[in-house]
Amino acid sequence: MDENYTVVREFVLLGLSQTHKVQSVLFFFFLLFYMIILPGNILTILTIQGDSQLGSPMYFFLANLAFLDICYCSVTPPKMLADFFSNPATISYNACMIQLLFLHSLGAAEAFLLLAMAYDRYVAICKPLHYTVLVNRTVCCVLVGASWGSGFIHGIILFALTIKLPFCGPNILDNFFCDVRQLAKLACANTYTVELLMFLNNGVVIVLCFALLLISYTFLLLKLWTQSTKAKNRIISSCVSHIIVVFVMCGPAIYIYVLPFQTVPMEKVVALFHTVIFPLTNSMIYTLCNKEIKSSMWKLVSKHILWCRL
Repeated sequence: MDENYTVVREFVLLGLSQTHKVQSVLFFFFLLFYMIILPGNILTILTIQGDSQLGSPMYFFLANLAFLDICYCSVTPPKMLADFFSNPATISYNACMIQLLFLHSLGAAEAFLLLAMAYDRYVAICKPLHYTVLVNRTVCCVLVGASWGSGFIHGIILFALTIKLPFCGPNILDNFFCDVRQLAKLACANTYTVELLMFLNNGVVIVLCFALLLISYTFLLLKLWTQSTKAKNRIISSCVSHIIVVFVMCGPAIYIYVLPFQTVPMEKVVALFHTVIFPLTNSMIYTLCNKEIKSSMWKLVSKHILWCRL
């Protein structure tokens, strides 16, 4: 590296818009969305924890998914909302690296948790007589722990590769958060090998998880042909919400990360849905597709409303 280069100490985030009026509208929209949907995830967790009838592994995984979504959406949205009132919006080098670490760690943990949930549905539908043995509480805890652990290993690898990149200017990121794609473009040295390793660690993991999830749920849906009408309804109600969440989570990630470090159309908009909007709606999708949890949630809300009136 040239001795005259200045090492980058902070990055400028261009955000979603440079127009003040648009920024104000976006701020109130996302703040309102965050204040409505975030309590919905918390309510999902409280409902599952407070109702003994929701003690099956499926609801245990759902509560953990809701918790993961809350953590994941605490990485970028708070900073994004604060940056609407900053001109220019900046983020220090250290904060940028930490944001990248947690973003990819929690995102990968969520993908691995979806695999655990697919395993749960497979055993419940294909091996119902062995379900209590193959998916007991210990197995559930191990699967959740493995999801968190694997996610952080994934994030640490990306973090270690990114932190090795030399940044010496320019320091402008055309996004509202720090991500490996934009950071790799700003590196001031030949980093082809590092970029390739990042792609193999990020893009391949996403595609592999998506492929495994798609295969598993396709196999489960094929079981419909051999089941009774009652069993068909049970399988459909059990799998549809899972399939929707798989596409909601993996679709945007594949769109953003599979093409290694090439500019893709509407990347910023897709990243917004991937990091802010979709994760907060995951538990809502499960809730809307599940009669038991909707009923329990309504009982919990009604109970507290009655308590407040007294």
